[in-house]
Amino acid sequence: MRSYTVHTPVLQKEVIETLAVQPGGRYIDCTAGTGGHASAILKHSSPGGQLLGIDADPAAVELACKRLAGYGSSVLIVNDNFVNLESICTEYEFSPVHGILLDLGLSSLQLSNSGRGFSFQYAAPLDMRFSPNQKITAADIVNKYSEAELVRIIRDYGEETGSHRIAKYIINERPISTTVELAKVVEQAVGFKRGRIHPATRTFQALRIAVNNELSNLESTLSQAVNLLGFEGRLVVISYHSLEDRIVKRFMQQEAKDCICPPEAPACNCQHTATIKLVNKKVITPSLEEISRNPRSRSAKMRVAERIVTHPESGGIAERIYNPGRENNDIWHKPSLMKEILRTSLVL
Repeated sequence: MRSYTVHTPVLQKEVIETLAVQPGGRYIDCTAGTGGHASAILKHSSPGGQLLGIDADPAAVELACKRLAGYGSSVLIVNDNFVNLESICTEYEFSPVHGILLDLGLSSLQLSNSGRGFSFQYAAPLDMRFSPNQKITAADIVNKYSEAELVRIIRDYGEETGSHRIAKYIINERPISTTVELAKVVEQAVGFKRGRIHPATRTFQALRIAVNNELSNLESTLSQAVNLLGFEGRLVVISYHSLEDRIVKRFMQQEAKDCICPPEAPACNCQHTATIKLVNKKVITPSLEEISRNPRSRSAKMRVAERIVTHPESGGIAERIYNPGRENNDIWHKPSLMKEILRTSLVL
């Protein structure tokens, strides 16, 4: 594995504050990366805290395990995609929890050192998969998809106004095998004015989203995350472009309502009950000082919600299980206790 310098994660102080991390708490980092946020959560949840980390990138998991080894059995890092969140928690009997974090940004490891073509600033094959187990690569899309399919991906996932022209140039220049080649083709298609973002930025974003099925995976994971939170548990999501933020905002606003019927409906018949309440009505963004230290944080937007549990039995169960001062806080492998939790706290 290539050398990697550990960087401070985005909005680290704000993550700890909005997750309301407490000693003895149990948390899930759905995008563990190299362990930056996970390390901070474990530090502030000590003594007795536990963390389940998830990441699709095996290289990141390897680094996170090394970085967090000092926390022993308090941490478990799983190499999987967060779209499988509920099944992972069922397998490891880790629910409900005090807080769940999703940091949807690419890590420095992926951008700089992975050799998988996430950035056009480095010459690399057009891969863009988070996990080597995934079948479709960016090269497959670029070289095999029809012009109409390329237009749709670049337009919808990259919000690129020049999608038709870019797709036509890609078709004409096939085969394209590296990041540098693709960036050059896009630049030829739409031009490049100095002082603006590189014209290939949106196309690379679009391809990465398509390869990893990011938007539909995010929608599925948000619903799963709410189901896994205990009473007053927090869901914190950091997004980096408008497509992600729009999904998170819409989901949180809808789940914070008791009725989601259309305004023109004469009476409520949706039978929807609010499952969360919004903690921050305004999006949280990095400070100017953080942006100066880490320019990659400039587009970060954080949204936070808190779980509402209405089941009459859930309060007593949560209090008995979650008391941070109790001894023997390890319930990683207590199936009978977990069945009781799932039955009373998670089925509303």
